[in-house]
Amino acid sequence: MTEFVDWLYRVGVYGFALAGLVGGLFWLSRPDADGRRWAAKARNNYYGYWLVAVAFLAQFISVGSQNYMIGSFTRPMTEELDWSRSEFVLARSIGQFIMAFTGFFIGGYVDRHGGAKLMRVGVFILAGATFLCGYVQELWQWWVLNGLVVTTGAAMIGNLVVNVTLSKWFVEKRGRVASFAAMGVSYAGVALTPLSATLVDAVGWRTAWHVLAVGVLAVMFPLSFAMRRAPEDYGLHPDGKTPEQIAAGGGRAAAADFALSMTRQQALRTTAFYFIVFGFGLGAVSIGVMLVQTVPFMEDAGYSRKVGAGMILLTSIPSLLSKPVWGWMIDRADAQRLSLIGFTINAVSLVVIVLTVRNHADLGVVVGFFLLGLGWGGLIPLQEVVWASYFGRRYLGAVRSAGLPFSLIIGASSPFLTSFYFDKVGNYDGAFFAVAALALVAVVLVSLAKQPKSRREGQPSTGVAAAG
Repeated sequence: MTEFVDWLYRVGVYGFALAGLVGGLFWLSRPDADGRRWAAKARNNYYGYWLVAVAFLAQFISVGSQNYMIGSFTRPMTEELDWSRSEFVLARSIGQFIMAFTGFFIGGYVDRHGGAKLMRVGVFILAGATFLCGYVQELWQWWVLNGLVVTTGAAMIGNLVVNVTLSKWFVEKRGRVASFAAMGVSYAGVALTPLSATLVDAVGWRTAWHVLAVGVLAVMFPLSFAMRRAPEDYGLHPDGKTPEQIAAGGGRAAAADFALSMTRQQALRTTAFYFIVFGFGLGAVSIGVMLVQTVPFMEDAGYSRKVGAGMILLTSIPSLLSKPVWGWMIDRADAQRLSLIGFTINAVSLVVIVLTVRNHADLGVVVGFFLLGLGWGGLIPLQEVVWASYFGRRYLGAVRSAGLPFSLIIGASSPFLTSFYFDKVGNYDGAFFAVAALALVAVVLVSLAKQPKSRREGQPSTGVAAAG
């Protein structure tokens, strides 16, 4: 296993990441139905394609700073500072509650004003808090810095801000765009997990936090100036449609999507809203749990920290490389049904991981983590497309933010409860099996979500919207 992980570190970090990025860019450049290539449209100044690149890097930093880096710090910080793992991980649970609270306001703000100013403030908050994590001495300091401040900064530059923005700039190609942008999340696992483990081993955990903070500021501050609210603000049309194409009826899908958009109040009156919120909330539990717990889980089983971080890297590779495939399928098939496939893959992979790690069946361990990444690859783009297709783009930030308190409370409790289970039982097996069961519950919930009647029948939503 050590030799395999060494190979992953040497080849995977650069080779697989480069292959994924090149493949994704090639895929983005494929001709559309009208025969024009995406790259050509970018050269013709459709700004939306630059926002895709910004979204990629923003999610790389935001999700990486909250989840992918923390596993490498678990044992060195808890052992030096004499904390339990549940106390350590409670910072991430606090963070999920903070994300729910801040997200409720962020979504509406992005709808009205865009994300540029928000991101400029957020990057300084995130970088400053990450730097100060290197000076932590007391548990309450860790909870405040990593749980409260890091999460606030990450929320101001992260998924909700950039994905709501992309949904306003793209309608017909949402699956493709959301998938490429979400590759930034997977690339965080490819790059930041091994980088964090290497830094902790080389310079210690305190200096490692300082180095990572400088990187956050260097990458995100320049990018924050690139954000724009919506194409209509600049005389442009979604999907890069030209005035000639709009005049010929080429923008019907975008126009209908805008006209049929549902407000926050209307969305809250549909059953679909709650099935989607709780379905994707339960389906994504495995991400928060495994990103935080994989390294200590592997170390407890007798593997090294490097091998544990290598499994996160391994998970990130299929998650990264499969996103263009997921995006291609999303644009051609029912995103709801594809979500059920992704949740099922997650459930199966977690069972495989538990059964193989406990027996040191290295080949099975590799297969389990590979499958986990494959399932993760579709979750973010699928969720973005489902939300936008069910409720429209006009008020999407407000609608999405209304669901955050529900879904993030689920996510907030999961890492803490997993660590609490470990502190009481001494292993993670039962907790991981429970996470697998939650993924199967997500299959049922999302399958019950029906598009709201007003959008299904093609009439603008008025007042009460009924799902079913």
